Amino acid sequence: MSIVVNGMPAEVPGDPRVSLLDFLREQLHLHGTKKGCDQGACGACTVLADGERILSCLALAVQYDGRSITTIEGVGSATDLHPLQQAFIDHDGFQCGYCTPGQICSAIGMADEIRRGVPSHVTDDLDAADMPFSHEELRERMSGNLCRCGAHNGIIDAIATTLAPLPERATEAAE
Repeated sequence: MSIVVNGMPAEVPGDPRVSLLDFLREQLHLHGTKKGCDQGACGACTVLADGERILSCLALAVQYDGRSITTIEGVGSATDLHPLQQAFIDHDGFQCGYCTPGQICSAIGMADEIRRGVPSHVTDDLDAADMPFSHEELRERMSGNLCRCGAHNGIIDAIATTLAPLPERATEAAE
């Protein structure tokens, strides 16, 4: 049994009680994914499972046997940043940086949700062919990722700037 983590196979831990977060940090030594509240309330542990954002502190590693996990280490590198990572730098989307990996993974997953037409709590037309991308929509979709330093404005600006090309009206809504 194995999980593909950042493109590399990793053996599933023998103990079925090991969380995906602890597996990533303690066994694979991928420390980019942060342990915040360990209760699924802060979003610091957000990773992508087959492209969908999940809270790794609430997931058991054995549940992801045969699946692909992407952590912040798999999103980009120091010499080849993901556009969202660069946008966080350009828009001061972090202060201490603790929540940044989870914010970035969550935003990448959120962009895919919008492309697939997955509605959020504030989506007006649930049957719309083109999912709206407004400032309110963005804040709602990112509400599960907390920043205790108060860098939310920079985070939202970084995400809005990077994801503006999704639906055409994203640029208008983000202004």
